[in-house]
Amino acid sequence: MSVDEALAREWIAAVAESVRAEAQHLTDLDTAIGDGDHGVNMRRGFDAVTTALGGLEPTSAGDVLGKTGTTLLSKVGGASGPLYGTVFRALGKTLRQGGTFAEGLQAALDGVRQLGKAEVGDKTMVDALAPAVDAYAGAFASGEPVAARAAAEAAKAGAASTVPLIARKGRASYLGERSAGHPDPGATSTALILEALARVTARANDR
Repeated sequence: MSVDEALAREWIAAVAESVRAEAQHLTDLDTAIGDGDHGVNMRRGFDAVTTALGGLEPTSAGDVLGKTGTTLLSKVGGASGPLYGTVFRALGKTLRQGGTFAEGLQAALDGVRQLGKAEVGDKTMVDALAPAVDAYAGAFASGEPVAARAAAEAAKAGAASTVPLIARKGRASYLGERSAGHPDPGATSTALILEALARVTARANDR
């Protein structure tokens, strides 16, 4: 199997559903160490994505993910819009150019690192995305369902690893040592997005 248009649409629909369900939780996390708007912004963004994809003519997975990225970029406030917009635009571009999903994830990580100037340990979404990209690439030979599940588990562990960290990037960095003891909201939503990928990929494989 591969990430085709149908699977890409199913993934984004699953992400939108998860974001709606977890919006208050994400906002609560962001209230502790940020601006308190991450959940609201993510829900607004993926609601807009749902509308945009509903009007998108049948096309490719790359176009679906690219449209997701451009919509998030234009509709989501704060840092989330540019960062998640970069993730999905990079995925879309890579797939449109004939690359693999693993290569798309790497391009997404590279784009986020370039934009946010963050690395693992800075208490950002990179703490979840970087290990997920490595896990996906490492398990890819075993098939996409295995790779997607490996990425989801790595992202979850990466998000959990941000709890004791002192933030070195973003709004949370203003708090200094007071940022420790809280999970990073961006890493948490990154794990949520990759968990949605694992679920829909497993369902598609079972059909």
